[in-house]
Amino acid sequence: MVRSESSSPSPRWITPLLLVVLLLAGVLLAGQLRLLPELGNPFATETEDRTGPAVLKSLKDMSRYEGASGTFQVVVDLDKDAKFLPDAVRGSRTLFVGTGSVGAYVDLGGLGEDAVTVTDDREGATVRLPRARLEKPALDVERSYAVTKERGLLDRLGDVFSDNPGDEREVHRLAVEHIGKAAEESGLAARAEKNTRDMLENLLRSLGFERVSVSFGEK
Repeated sequence: MVRSESSSPSPRWITPLLLVVLLLAGVLLAGQLRLLPELGNPFATETEDRTGPAVLKSLKDMSRYEGASGTFQVVVDLDKDAKFLPDAVRGSRTLFVGTGSVGAYVDLGGLGEDAVTVTDDREGATVRLPRARLEKPALDVERSYAVTKERGLLDRLGDVFSDNPGDEREVHRLAVEHIGKAAEESGLAARAEKNTRDMLENLLRSLGFERVSVSFGEK
């Protein structure tokens, strides 16, 4: 009677695969222990900047005098609620600290020939300028940050499928809007007119004019 013994042979690829795994583990361990300083981590992520060169879109001559500038900070509290749903399910609240600057300038590019009047004795000069204007607020993204972000479950799930999760464009827009309003109420334009007047008076007096008058008209 012949006894047959059945045994399942192990696949041949187990041994080579095991050797590869052990080899990679040894390389990584040697890199961590600095036994092979010339070899880096073969799985490390490399960052390469593939951005193309900046393209000049337009040139514009400057014909304005910036007489003043201010830096403003605002805390934006944006709260969104959904009817009939608790905040834990649907809703969001963001506290955002926005820091930005606003410049005030006097436009000198559109002055006509009658903007400057000189007296017959060449000792007096009168300058009429437009009122100072405020530039658009510029948000400083490096000094602006979100303090807290609270989102409901559905909002978090929506971020998973969103192309721009955690979008802060709305709080940025609100920060710029509030900074602009604060600049209008700060007297920044009046300060720019005063500094422009002082600059022109000193300039004209250095040219020999003894009587100098600088006035500002309508915007």
